[in-house]
Amino acid sequence: MGVEVVVSGGGVVEAAAPAKEMVVSAKEEAAVVAKNPSFREESNLVGDLKESEKKALAELRAKVEAAIVEGKLFEDTSKVKAEEKKVGKKKESKKKAEPVEEKKAETVEEKEEEAAEEKKDEAAEEKKEETEEKKTEEEAEVAKEKKEGEEGEQEPAAVKEEAGDNGEKKEEEAAAVVKDEAADNGEAAAAVVVVDKEISLWGVPLLPSKGDEATDTVLLKFLRARDFKAGAAFEMLRRTLRWRREWRSLAATASDSDEELFPAAACFLDGLDREGHPVCYNDLGALADEAVYRKALGDEAGKARFLRWRVRAMDSHVAELDFRGAGGVTSLLQVTDLKNSPGPAKKDFRVAMKQLLDLFQDNYPELVARNILINVPFSYYAFSTLFYPFLTQRTKSKFVIARPSKVTETLLKYIPIESIPVKYGGLKRDGDTEFSAADSEVTELVVKGSSTETIEIEAAEGDTTLTWDLTVLGWEVNYKEEFVPADEGSYTIIVRKGKKMGASEAAVRNSFRANEPGKVVITVENPTRQKKKVLFRHKAKSFSAKKC
Repeated sequence: MGVEVVVSGGGVVEAAAPAKEMVVSAKEEAAVVAKNPSFREESNLVGDLKESEKKALAELRAKVEAAIVEGKLFEDTSKVKAEEKKVGKKKESKKKAEPVEEKKAETVEEKEEEAAEEKKDEAAEEKKEETEEKKTEEEAEVAKEKKEGEEGEQEPAAVKEEAGDNGEKKEEEAAAVVKDEAADNGEAAAAVVVVDKEISLWGVPLLPSKGDEATDTVLLKFLRARDFKAGAAFEMLRRTLRWRREWRSLAATASDSDEELFPAAACFLDGLDREGHPVCYNDLGALADEAVYRKALGDEAGKARFLRWRVRAMDSHVAELDFRGAGGVTSLLQVTDLKNSPGPAKKDFRVAMKQLLDLFQDNYPELVARNILINVPFSYYAFSTLFYPFLTQRTKSKFVIARPSKVTETLLKYIPIESIPVKYGGLKRDGDTEFSAADSEVTELVVKGSSTETIEIEAAEGDTTLTWDLTVLGWEVNYKEEFVPADEGSYTIIVRKGKKMGASEAAVRNSFRANEPGKVVITVENPTRQKKKVLFRHKAKSFSAKKC
């Protein structure tokens, strides 16, 4: 059994990884689908970094290590700096006032010195007179004083000894008190500074000396978000940790109503992109329902619920990442669908989106590898001018914009067609039992303007079921399916009547059970001047083999 691609208008065929059963006509040769080049993230291996980047990483590691060991990782340095500035201003104001006060003090001191000298001269004259009068009296009492001095020598000695003992005891007691107080203060300080060496972020330990290979990966995300400025990256990490600590207390107040507020399809992970990143789809059209909008954004309580719901979803998605090893996937691909979303005229919506963007940019650095906005209405461009100034240049560079007519084409640059949901023009269906990753080889065919191409899927024997998926980028073509038996005497069977397919058509899936050998012929007529790209896959299931 095989598939033949027939070119009726002399067109060129391009095919992607042809299926095993596929047979190509002699005139044309099938080619493998050219995978659109995707973005590449910077390496997380230290050996691949530039010397300046290695130096910044070493500096950040040292800062984090010291802060954790000293118990100061959660310290808000901005408040400390503000207090230091206030103290500095007060000191400056005091210094300016000091010269005036010093001058006043100098004049007062000079006057006091002059008055003191006059008093000294008067006192000296009085003393001379007194000494002359007392000389005679002192000579008479000398003998008596000598005797009294000899008798009193023993008493002062005993008093001095007692006084010395008491002084030593007081000093010892005072020293003991000081030691006790110091010990108590030390114990209190030790009790206050609790060193938590198990501090982690996104499940990764932050203490560099633990030697976890994922620690550098996380630190590099903060460095890249701050252009490898270690100081700025360190402060960003601190703010993120403080926010997460506050967030945990807010998340604890969440109820089941937060999750029930939005349908599961509003935010979900589905498949991988070409680089292996988990793809997160956000459907803001869920807010088109007025009741949902009022509950989510109608008041402050609703906005809090909305942010809680979105952050919890983000945390669950980040948990799917692998920060360890060179081959680990450390970021997401995010697709945001703006179809039917509230317009920029709604202030509550604008404010909520601004808060969400700021929150993710500040606390989830480098966790979104690419942010693709699809089904973007014209009003978005006015909306984007409101929040773009608040985004870093690195964040801006990750945005990709796709108008409704370019959704599938844009997503295909980053995500394989078999991993793009059907609603976005891809071939992926929920709960698909027909096609799996193992048998999902996709063939690509280009239909030139004003030409027709046919795809033939062969049933080599009877009692065979043929199943196929097909999509046309941009559609706007005429499409039909029919079964042509190998026996010329049998009648051709119409599987699907001819129909003009609009631009918004989803991928076609169909099947046909052939009771005799033959082929399903799919015809794609392109009446436009622009070339069209067809992507399809197929499989065959023979029931006659089971009977044998």
